[in-house]
Amino acid sequence: MDINSLRALATVLVAVAFVGVCWWAFSPKRKKRFEEDAQLPFADEEQSQKSAEAASQKHHQPTTDKVRQNNTTRAQQKKGQDKS
Repeated sequence: MDINSLRALATVLVAVAFVGVCWWAFSPKRKKRFEEDAQLPFADEEQSQKSAEAASQKHHQPTTDKVRQNNTTRAQQKKGQDKS
């Protein structure tokens, strides 16, 4: 067996492994699991927002929307004062 035979064998093995991984990844049986796993990064954001809202209500702090509204109002007031 020479080096070229080993290279050919390695190429065939890698091609078979590639096809196997593709078959595993795109199998209809696993679609639901992969869709759920794809949403995992966003699950933490929802939990963080809920806990932040609960904390703000508990401590009587304004919610994010109210803070944004106040900042917008302040910016508009400053623009009005600058024009005067």
